[in-house]
Amino acid sequence: MTLNVWAHGGDWPSRLEVIQSGMRELAPDLVSLNETIVRDGYDQAAEILGDELHYLHQRKRNADGIGTSIASRWPIRSSREIDLRITAPSSDFFAGALVAEIDVPAPVGRVVFVNHNPSFEVDFTRERELQAVIVARAVESVAPDLGQHAIVAGDMDADPQSSSIRFWTGRQSLDGVSVCYRDAWERIHPHEPGETFTPDENPLVQDPDWPFRRIDYILVRCDRHDGPTLEIRSCERVFDQPVDGVWASDHFGVMADLEPHGA
Repeated sequence: MTLNVWAHGGDWPSRLEVIQSGMRELAPDLVSLNETIVRDGYDQAAEILGDELHYLHQRKRNADGIGTSIASRWPIRSSREIDLRITAPSSDFFAGALVAEIDVPAPVGRVVFVNHNPSFEVDFTRERELQAVIVARAVESVAPDLGQHAIVAGDMDADPQSSSIRFWTGRQSLDGVSVCYRDAWERIHPHEPGETFTPDENPLVQDPDWPFRRIDYILVRCDRHDGPTLEIRSCERVFDQPVDGVWASDHFGVMADLEPHGA
């Protein structure tokens, strides 16, 4: 699953109850969380998901403690944090990525799970291109075999037509680099927009005409011949309806069911 939790925006106590209840019902195994607050002994990811999961938090956060997190049902064997503030290093925005190696029980085995949260500014397309290449190279460095499972998830701040997402899905190269990841939503819903940041559906979105609408993704790396290394059984938007009038976040989440081929 991936979900941008919008830190403490809006009515956080009410939103927290909605997110906690939804997470208990959905019970995701691997979670990419964006805009979590971690500071002064407070861990918003653990507040949402509880103490039973394993957590990895971005260390370089903005002044309010907002950044990215990963939650895993299984221990995180190793990790790497990537600072993606490459053209505006003094910016307070927490552009970054977390790369975690997780030992998932057989028959899946080791999975590289990435929370990728690039620059959000609408005119930072070039930055998102550079950031995508950096993160893709980081995955290749820890999992050079294309048969190794790799999942990239998060709020990527770009729609499927954007160059950075076209790069991830194998439709164009950037800086002499090419990769191919399967977009879980596109696999299951090829003709549906799947918007996750949309003022047309979500009243918490404060920007009335934000140009990028489907910006939250779950991407599964493809092997050389057989498509994604994990079969994408389902993919749905989550937290996309209010509960007793309360919306979970200004983003909708995305959840995919991934299984070994033939399982």
